[in-house]
Amino acid sequence: MEQQLRILSVNKSAAKGEGKKPAGFIELNAMGIVGDSHAGRGPRQISLLGKESLDGLSLETGRPIAFGESSENITTEGIALNTLLPLDRLKGHQAALEVTRTGMPSHGGKGAINDKNSHCLMHREGIFARVVSPGTLRAGDVLVYRPRIWNILIVTLSDRASRGEYDDRSGPAVATLLKNHYEPGKRAININSRIIADNAAPLNNLIEEALQQHTDVLITTGGTGVGPRDITVDTVKPLLTQEITGIMEMIRVKYGANKPNALLSRSVAGFIGNMLVYTLPGSAKAVNEYMEEILKTLDHLIYMRHGLDTH
Repeated sequence: MEQQLRILSVNKSAAKGEGKKPAGFIELNAMGIVGDSHAGRGPRQISLLGKESLDGLSLETGRPIAFGESSENITTEGIALNTLLPLDRLKGHQAALEVTRTGMPSHGGKGAINDKNSHCLMHREGIFARVVSPGTLRAGDVLVYRPRIWNILIVTLSDRASRGEYDDRSGPAVATLLKNHYEPGKRAININSRIIADNAAPLNNLIEEALQQHTDVLITTGGTGVGPRDITVDTVKPLLTQEITGIMEMIRVKYGANKPNALLSRSVAGFIGNMLVYTLPGSAKAVNEYMEEILKTLDHLIYMRHGLDTH
């Protein structure tokens, strides 16, 4: 069953520093809310805060908290907003929003409601979003919550594994590490795995297919060495529209200090369009070493590619 938010109030302010006041409706365009003082091209065009948070502050202060008083553009009920993640979407009958930030340091300021820790309630428990589809919103409208799922493709390149001469261990190792990494958190992932021979043609075909399917992350294993059949890096690197050199350089230095053979890997990382790509060695042990470092920045790289700074 899909989750829904109900809009209780839509609010805007004519000047920065003023508290937002309920309006009959708000009109959304590429700049945010028409006529609102915080409209612009940045990622925090729209602020949303749940009635559940207002009720909590009301208990703390001993008085009712008006809609818009905490500087939120949209007051909602139905879902704890702090469970949403960047790039999740909220779809109304016309307008659609994309979450860009969940919680950030408060700047305080005139008109802000501060809790006992001097943090603005909106910044502590609300979320920020940007407009992805224009339209109007008003009290009583319903927003359908659509969580963003990372689509991940794992490709193992191995002549013998593709012929069934031995079981692939590196691809399943990547899948297990990804599942373990995301299982404690809230981000859902969808993993597809393929095994192909050490051949550029099928790899190119899979890359093109992944791009057409808007795959978020492609991880290959195998073919990163200097052998005559090690074609992965030679196939992938010319396709990169933006290379991220630091990740693989650091991994090679970290493990090459004690194991010089680790320095022989030619693994690369980068983007092909908006798809994040990593080429890993073929051994399960190397996969563990590489993924330990890759997982530290994977989400942040995806967010950055979509224009979000989640520091």
